[in-house]
Amino acid sequence: MQPVIDELGALRRHQEEFEQSIDLVDPDAPVAHCGDWRVRDLVHHLAWIHRWAAGVAVQQPAERLPIEGFELRSGYAREAAGLREVFGVLDPDAITQTLLDDPAPAAAWRGTVRFWHRRQALETLVHLWDLRTSGGLDFDPGTEAWLDCLDEVVTVMHPRQLRLGRVSPPATRVRLVATDAPGDYVLAGSPDAPEVVVTGPIRQLALLSWGRLDLADPSLAITGRAAGLVDVLAAGLTP
Repeated sequence: MQPVIDELGALRRHQEEFEQSIDLVDPDAPVAHCGDWRVRDLVHHLAWIHRWAAGVAVQQPAERLPIEGFELRSGYAREAAGLREVFGVLDPDAITQTLLDDPAPAAAWRGTVRFWHRRQALETLVHLWDLRTSGGLDFDPGTEAWLDCLDEVVTVMHPRQLRLGRVSPPATRVRLVATDAPGDYVLAGSPDAPEVVVTGPIRQLALLSWGRLDLADPSLAITGRAAGLVDVLAAGLTP
C-alpha cells in the first residue's frame, strides 16, 4: 500500500539535508555500494540527475553538467533549486516522458510531471543515505518514506528492468514483508515459482531493494529458497 506523501515537500527536505550534509563529509570518502565513487562523485551525480530530470519534465534535453570547476555545495544547491523551480511552474498532471513509458513513443506516454516529483524525492532520499553513511552519520526519514521507496522499486523500477530486458523474469517468487509497516510486496515473476519470503523492518527492506544492505543483516529473516533470492538481487532490481 503506497503512502500518501507530499512529494514536493519531501523533495525539498531531502535536498536541504543533502546540501547541509555535504560540508560534514570528506569529499574523498568512499561511497559504499556505489562502485569506486567518492563523495564528490555522488554529489555531482545527484546534481546532474536533478538537471536531467528537469529537462525530461519540460521535454527539453539538459546540457551536461561539467565536472571541472564544479563546487560541491553551491553547485548542488543551484541544481536542486533549479529542479524545484521547474516543478513549481509545470502542471503536475501534464503528460510527459517517464520511466513508466520508455521506450514508448510520445503518443503512447501515460506518465505525468507528478511522477518526477516522487522519483526525484526518492532519488534524493537514497543518495542522502549514501552521503550521510559515508560520513558515519545517522539518517532515517521515517517509515512512510522507506515504504514509498520500496513501493517504487516493486511497482516501477523492477518492472522497468524487466521491460527493457536488463534482467530476466525471476525464477523465484520474492515476497518482502515489513514488520513495522502495512502490506507486503511481491516482485514481478511467475506466480507458480517457488517462493522466498524476506521479513524485516521497512527501512532494511528498502535498502535491500536498492542494493544497500547485505542479506546477512541480522534484522532480516529469510524463509524459502534463499539461493533464488540471491540470484534475483544480484541481477539488480534497480538501474
